[in-house]
Amino acid sequence: MGALKRRIWGVLLALGGVVAAGTLGYMILEGWPVLDSMYMTVITIGSVGYAEVHALSANGRIFTMGLIVAGLGIMGYGLSTVTAFLVEGELTDALRKRRMERKIAGLKDHVILVGGGETGKHIVEELSKTATPFVLIERDAARVASLERLGSILYMLGDATDSAVLEQARIGEARGLITTIPSDKDNLFVILCARELNPTLRIISRLTDEQSRSKFIRAGADVVVSENLIGGLRMASEMLRPHVVSFLDAMLRETGSVVRVEEIQIPAESPWVGQTLAETQIRERVGVIIFGLREAASGRYLFNPNPDARLSAGDVLIGCADRNQLGTLRRMSSGG
Repeated sequence: MGALKRRIWGVLLALGGVVAAGTLGYMILEGWPVLDSMYMTVITIGSVGYAEVHALSANGRIFTMGLIVAGLGIMGYGLSTVTAFLVEGELTDALRKRRMERKIAGLKDHVILVGGGETGKHIVEELSKTATPFVLIERDAARVASLERLGSILYMLGDATDSAVLEQARIGEARGLITTIPSDKDNLFVILCARELNPTLRIISRLTDEQSRSKFIRAGADVVVSENLIGGLRMASEMLRPHVVSFLDAMLRETGSVVRVEEIQIPAESPWVGQTLAETQIRERVGVIIFGLREAASGRYLFNPNPDARLSAGDVLIGCADRNQLGTLRRMSSGG
């Protein structure tokens, strides 16, 4: 596309050069004024067929024939260049769309993000940083174009309240869905459609009106996030524990090694089942400190669990880890 644009600029410059040369030629050979010379040049290059402005001398006729040949050559080249620009642009877009459709068709264990507004933008950034496979569903092409500046993303232009669109996004193979549409009514409808298509899907929804929370839960949402509630807690935390908030912000803004508070669920076949936290040697072998443990049996959370805490299948370990450490922990927990 860049080469074609340069060719178009070359055609425009060449055309301007021919017009300037033709105007100057008539002024010198025929002694015509500037306006008459330019008019004669333009109608000659354009092959309009109007009558000559003034009677031409022999030299003027020879010059006009050369001007016709040069003009037709540039006009023909320009037409072919513009045609190639349009055809190649459409072809590039079609091929790009086809490649994206193939990638979406191959997605598995991914996240579906509905809505690419201000809230969706931050989610796109976080999913991209953590290398989480996802596909965005957005109705506004301008929003998608804006989000593409953050990096290459998979997206679908469509309405997520349409079951066919969710199916194209591979909802049956997805691990979760996040819906961030500003309208509670639309979010509710997306939840109903998504839950019907995938009963095991983890669904997280944005909430505007706190009174609608119970409706969202009944519709099938696993987690409902009120932006007003989160914003209020954040402001209170900035006042009460500013350094903790600054630390977490710094962790999220880190562009090198992406460190996050991560979780590892212990599978039934894990060698850690029956071992104590100390016996797993997570800190010694991986360098990760486990500061949280969710017990599968009771559902309660243990903060700063005792090293003698014995692990069971389904327990969830929580600690800060980068991508490499997280991969190592997953291999260790599965016995790999």
